[in-house]
Amino acid sequence: MKKILVTGGLGYIGSHTCVDLLEKNYEIIIVDNLCNSELDTLNSIYSITKKKPKFFNCDITNYEELFHLFKTNNIDCIIHFAALKSVSDSVQNPKKYFFNNVEGIKILLRCCKKFKVNKFIFSSSCTVYGFPKVLPVNESMPFGEASSPYGETKIRSEEILLKFCKENKSFKNISLRYFNPIGAHNSNLIGESHKGTPSNLVPIITKSCFNKNIKLKVFGNDYNTKDGTAIRDYIHIEDLSKAHIKAYEYIKDSINNYEFFNVGTGIGYSVIEVINTFEEISGKKLNYIFAKRRKGDIEKIYADIKKVNKKMKWKAKFDLKKMLESAWSWELKRNSNKKTLK
Repeated sequence: MKKILVTGGLGYIGSHTCVDLLEKNYEIIIVDNLCNSELDTLNSIYSITKKKPKFFNCDITNYEELFHLFKTNNIDCIIHFAALKSVSDSVQNPKKYFFNNVEGIKILLRCCKKFKVNKFIFSSSCTVYGFPKVLPVNESMPFGEASSPYGETKIRSEEILLKFCKENKSFKNISLRYFNPIGAHNSNLIGESHKGTPSNLVPIITKSCFNKNIKLKVFGNDYNTKDGTAIRDYIHIEDLSKAHIKAYEYIKDSINNYEFFNVGTGIGYSVIEVINTFEEISGKKLNYIFAKRRKGDIEKIYADIKKVNKKMKWKAKFDLKKMLESAWSWELKRNSNKKTLK
């Protein structure tokens, strides 16, 4: 039976997508170098699905290892998550981001061409729109000026995929331009976790309730928004993971060999709205401070989702309250586990 290769499959989005794929009875192979993930996530995937997929501790920039993996496995499709993703870290370490994110996709495509793997689903980002002048952003808009080296790697990766599709007519790609995934799986066995200090808003909020060393900073309170704080389109991780199932089902019958879709809710929430909603659902009073804007941060962005709703028959189900409830439930479970271990 042909298999789906999931790169970065033990990461946040990858692990949730692996669960959905296994629950749909797809055969998968996970590749992950564990730089931002934990091997124990493999056990959590098994606990949820009662299925243990093949796993390779492998870096996507290592052509020899990937070549062997492709040669010894019958791969039908790649779902590619294995990229570095922190905006702030990319500003500090741009070379690291270009090597992993851009060279990594080139090496994967070399293997695809060699072994005739002709389906590819790419984990892209709304950062490809840069600093949008019109909202909501829709797919007809051109790439904007990259707001960070991370954003530039996503633009470069999409350009590489488009060129590859033009040169290889039997190859089909879908790029999913994510907005801001938050929350955790309903089992509380997988969710958003980080090695080191998180850089995304929601895990910083939840972790700051237990760790006084994590300071909750609101970067910028002078944006041109209703409360002065930045606006984002937040999407529940389970909604996002299911978009990949829809993408795989769609790509098999698609007559187009290059497509891209926004994956969000179409609703923008400010940082203060997220904080207030979290306080409401958790009963916690958050101590936060305002700080200067971060380089690379966008003022406001949210998605036009008509294309993905219509063509892929996918639509987000969870509202912000449900998203934050699942993120908080995940954090509570993790901290109760830590106490038990002590």
